[in-house]
Order: sequence, then structure tokens, then C-alpha cells
Amino acid sequence: MPQTPIFSSMLGSSCSGQVQPDMGERCGDPVYQDGNLVSGSLEALIERLVPTMDYYPDRTYIFTFLLSSRVFIHPHELLAKVGQICIKQKQQLEIGSEAEKAKLKSFAAKIIQLLKEWTETFPYDFQDEKSMKELKEIAHRITQCDEENGTVKKIISQMTQNLLMTLSARSQYQEIKEKFRQPVTDKGTILKNKPQSTQKDILSICCDPLILAQQLTHIELERVSNIYAEDLMQIVSHMDSLDNHKCRGDVTKTYTLEAYDNWFNCLSMLVATEICRVRLRRRN
Repeated sequence: MPQTPIFSSMLGSSCSGQVQPDMGERCGDPVYQDGNLVSGSLEALIERLVPTMDYYPDRTYIFTFLLSSRVFIHPHELLAKVGQICIKQKQQLEIGSEAEKAKLKSFAAKIIQLLKEWTETFPYDFQDEKSMKELKEIAHRITQCDEENGTVKKIISQMTQNLLMTLSARSQYQEIKEKFRQPVTDKGTILKNKPQSTQKDILSICCDPLILAQQLTHIELERVSNIYAEDLMQIVSHMDSLDNHKCRGDVTKTYTLEAYDNWFNCLSMLVATEICRVRLRRRN
């Protein structure tokens, strides 16, 4: 996953990315084996995801949990729970001693760091209006921790801007692909209705096999680059949705997988067609 740089000047030395020894006692029921977390209830794992004044989750854990949690809970629901924990911690600091109140800025920086890693690694979790609403709510509360110089507000503004740009790019990609989308059956009908003399083989269009292979590779990489880990998890969560305790995946968010699947099928048809044409020409 992308390694977002820590705001070292704001987080301080307490943000080490390492699990604190007493985390098991605080969270309730996580189970550790050889120092590694192997299981735990959903609530306990969510609590372990949220930073505190003395703790910041390991980035491997952030990536793994955010990716796999969608099988059990929708991203906007997870974000809401994270927000509730953040607000509760913020309120405890505000009503505490002056020393604790002074830690609000450092606490806010840790929460922003978590949100940055989430929005940069799994930006499409925020396509949902509910997720964006929860993100804005948390951002608003955290901004209050640094109203004097506005540093937190600037970072949140930049984070939101980058997120919207990423979502806009994906939306444009889907719109472009939708324009060129056409059922395979229709393509077959069009090909059959074309006169034989107008049907060209691929080598008549591009006579250099090396150039053709390079162009196909470019298209392949473009399709693959738009497939993300969360797209695969959407398929897994959809397949497992028969279990009552699991969250039904949103199959409308698997467009990139469908686009790649269509591309692969079209490429297979192209190769098979060209092979058959060569054989027919040899027979004739």
C-alpha cells in the first residue's frame, strides 16, 4: 500500500506504528500468537484501528483491516464507528487537565494520518454519499482541535481535494468505457452482415507483429491498472453474502473487473478468429 509520510512534527515520538503491549487488555478479546494478531471481534478490531494519544496502528494492519472489513461491514458504517471513537476520545481530552487539552493537536494529526491513508489506499470507499458525509463530519470535528493556526484544516482540505480528483478520474474512465460498451452478440451480428470482401484480418491493419503486441500490451496494462484490491473483495463479499453475518457486496462497484473481463474475452475472440482465418487461407 502507499506509504503516506507521517506528520512527524505533529505526531511526536509516540506514533511508532507498533502495537502497544497492553492493547489486548484495552480492546477486550483480540487473540495474539507469537506477537501477531490472529483474530478478534469486529468491535475490538475497529478499536485497534483508531489511533490514541499513545498508539498508532501499524500500516500493514490498516491496509489488511480496511480491505477485509468490507466483507462484514460497509465502508460507510465502518467510517461512522471510527468517527464515534474519535469524537469520544476528543471529548475526553477536552474535559481533562490542561496537559491533556494540549495534546488535542497531536491527537488530531494522528486521526488525519489515518484518514489520509484510507482515502489514498481505498479512495473508492468514498464514492458513496454516506461515506463522504461521515468523512466530512469527522473532518469538521477534528478541525476544531486546531482552530488557531488552521494547519489541520489545510491538510484536510488538501486530502479532500485529492480524493475528489481521484473519484472524478474514475468516473470519467467509467463514462468513456460505457460509450464503447457493446454486447458481444451485437458485434457478431454486425460481422456476419458485413460482406466478406470488407472483412480484414489484423495483419492487414498492422503488419508488424511486434508493434501489434506492444499496442495490445498497452491496452492490457491500462485495464489492469484500474483494478484495485477492493474490487476483488467486492466479488468475495458478494459470493459470501448467503451467510447472514456477512455484508452483501455492492456489485455495482465491480465495473473495472467487468471491463477487464470483456477485454480479455474480446482479445481471445480476436486471436481465435485470426487463427481460423489463417487455416482457411491455407486450405484454399
